[in-house]
Amino acid sequence: MEENLSTASKDVLVQIVKLAQKNGMKGDKGDWKEFLKAFDTKFGSSMSDPAKRTPDVLRAFLLTFKEREDINFFAKTMKSHSNHEQVKQHLKSQDEESPEQLLRMFPPYDPYTKSLGYHVLEFVVVAVQMLVRLTLEHPRYGMAYSFPSHEEDWFVSKLGKKFKMKPSNTLLAVDCEMVLCEDGTEALVEICVVDRDLQIKLHEFVKPEKQIADYRTQITGVSEKDLDGITCSVKDIQKSMRRLLCRGEILVGHSLSNDLKAMKVDHAKVIDTSFIYKYGDESSRKRPSLNDLCKARQYSFLETVLGYELRKKGASHNCADDACAAMKLVLAKIENGSNNVIPVTQPDVPENEKGKLLVHRIPQGLPSEELHQVIGGDFTIETQVSKKGPGDKYSAFAIFNSPVEALNAYVNLQGDEEKDSCGRPQKLVSLKLESGLTTTICVRKMSPDSSSEVSAKRSYPIEALEGMSKRSKIDQNDEVSQGSSVVDLHNEIERLKKLVTERDEEISSLHRIVAALTRKQGL
Repeated sequence: MEENLSTASKDVLVQIVKLAQKNGMKGDKGDWKEFLKAFDTKFGSSMSDPAKRTPDVLRAFLLTFKEREDINFFAKTMKSHSNHEQVKQHLKSQDEESPEQLLRMFPPYDPYTKSLGYHVLEFVVVAVQMLVRLTLEHPRYGMAYSFPSHEEDWFVSKLGKKFKMKPSNTLLAVDCEMVLCEDGTEALVEICVVDRDLQIKLHEFVKPEKQIADYRTQITGVSEKDLDGITCSVKDIQKSMRRLLCRGEILVGHSLSNDLKAMKVDHAKVIDTSFIYKYGDESSRKRPSLNDLCKARQYSFLETVLGYELRKKGASHNCADDACAAMKLVLAKIENGSNNVIPVTQPDVPENEKGKLLVHRIPQGLPSEELHQVIGGDFTIETQVSKKGPGDKYSAFAIFNSPVEALNAYVNLQGDEEKDSCGRPQKLVSLKLESGLTTTICVRKMSPDSSSEVSAKRSYPIEALEGMSKRSKIDQNDEVSQGSSVVDLHNEIERLKKLVTERDEEISSLHRIVAALTRKQGL
């Protein structure tokens, strides 16, 4: 372990010491603070933040652990952190450009490229590595891919002996289905892995160790009958993944962190399709769903991403189809270069749904009837059952007699307005509990604001809207329609301008690449 510690970066050492603190671990000189008191006579434990200590102090503390169990614990943790750090450093060393800039250098694949004297495969290799980098540099990567891989039942994969000289570009896509257990946790129940050619490398049902509370058949497509005679365990899946990932292969998936958690596998080289594609609306924090990506149109490319709908609304998931879709999305990304921005699409809201407001983040124990304290108007309450099982919050619908009444109630709510992850308006409303404490609940409209709705809210009180003549409504709709047409035309012009600019950038980048490769080949 001493040799591994001597080469570990300070960031890795800090994380290991923090983990030792969190778990209350003690070496020959006691825990972290006790060690500092004995080791540092000047500052003692007054400066206990590991990040403020030198690497030598951190290593000295870790070397006080002699028990085999502790050493194995640190070694596994170090391996996980080292793998992730090694991948990041390697990818950064390839080029100082951002992943988006590098991917913009890759033109859509065209036989014409072969006549320019360079090998298309070279682009593919670099593009794959850039997609790994794009995933690792995503703002949500750190939170999503922080795994408790130090635990005994986790498997930490290896990068492969030849990683530094020639990183593997082999792609494997995975998708997992999970059931809900009686203790409220999720457990792996089905897994499928496919290769770049969409050939199935692994497809198994898995028998959870815990008692199953809900198969979630409407989502997973798995029923109790599917597990009859199944003996495959998570350990067996880990052994299979160990074989599949033994050469540092790149694992692909949509929201892949959830699949890795289900398998209890920590793998550093990943491409998450929910990270490498993004919505064009900067205000939207929502990550695109797998189905939305398959059928979505791209802003900078006049075609759909894959051109098909993965599943109909309400249909259950198919493990193999989802794994294949994730792989196709990565291959489409490589083929189309930087065309990764897709428009935000909002589902059509049925007329009867517009007469509702969604109230969520309601504390458990708060009677839904008390919502009448903060929401005005005449409405009934319909509580919602969470698909993830019971938690400390719940949701409910406030159902009004008409969309106009729902809109009126929302407008009169006192609270700060924001947009949810899908871009729909909601208000943060304070509510005083019986205990005297104050909590915040969210009241959300069922659909985004439309130009006609905003115009109606600003120009007419609710009573005037209800008494408006049929003719005036038609006139107003005509005006809105004309205004919308002008806005749509302006947006189309701006989109085309953006498309021309991106194409110019791609052509310029292509010329730079050709020049660089020509010099490299001595032509």
